[in-house]
Amino acid sequence: MARKIIVVTAAYGHDRLQALGGQRAVLPVIAAAGADGVEIRRELFTPQDIDALPQLGAEITQHLLLACYSAPEALFEADGNLNPRLGALLLEAKALNALWLKLSLGNFTQPTALEALRAMLAEGNVPLVVENDQSEYGKLAPMQRFQAAVQEQNLSVRLTFDMGNWLWLGESPEQAAHHLAPSVGYVHVKAAVPHHNGWRAVPPDADPRWSALLQSLPTDVPRGIEFPLEGDDLVAVTRRYVHWLREE
Repeated sequence: MARKIIVVTAAYGHDRLQALGGQRAVLPVIAAAGADGVEIRRELFTPQDIDALPQLGAEITQHLLLACYSAPEALFEADGNLNPRLGALLLEAKALNALWLKLSLGNFTQPTALEALRAMLAEGNVPLVVENDQSEYGKLAPMQRFQAAVQEQNLSVRLTFDMGNWLWLGESPEQAAHHLAPSVGYVHVKAAVPHHNGWRAVPPDADPRWSALLQSLPTDVPRGIEFPLEGDDLVAVTRRYVHWLREE
């Protein structure tokens, strides 16, 4: 079975999305490009959009796409406690009929909090994937501690491996893949190149480093396009990378 390719709406850029009419407007583009699903980003919503999640979920289904839901929040608060909004976010993901809710890790310090997390996930009935973000908590060591605790407690939480984010933190994507690959359930695909005093995301097909990194990660999990998709013909540029990632 061909691997699933997800298109992150943010790949089209905030200004382009706004000009087109929001995340809903790119659903026909993503479907026409042959992708399997769309990652909806909470940070791109208005409050009114949150209220219309069931309708958006129905539209995604009408386009024969799968839905994923990403919220710009951490699973754990700065004090180590579970995010008190987790239940509400799980309900939003369920309203969208999403395959999963994606969060960053945050300050994971209390393995005992995983039992409360287990109960919330069972009640919410929506899987959770936890991403390495560009904060200090997205470094390899915290992600490994979380990975080990999840495995020890047999908790069905998978990781989202963002390929490029490691560079923002001065860490090796290859080393991270070596340690985290067994727990990865979703790959956020993006390359990164130096830009001013930091990095910027770029398509991954120009440098064989990123193809090799992809091959070191599970090849049977969904891959999400998070690098910039730009050009006059958005269907064509999206289709190009959907096909590349499906075959790579």
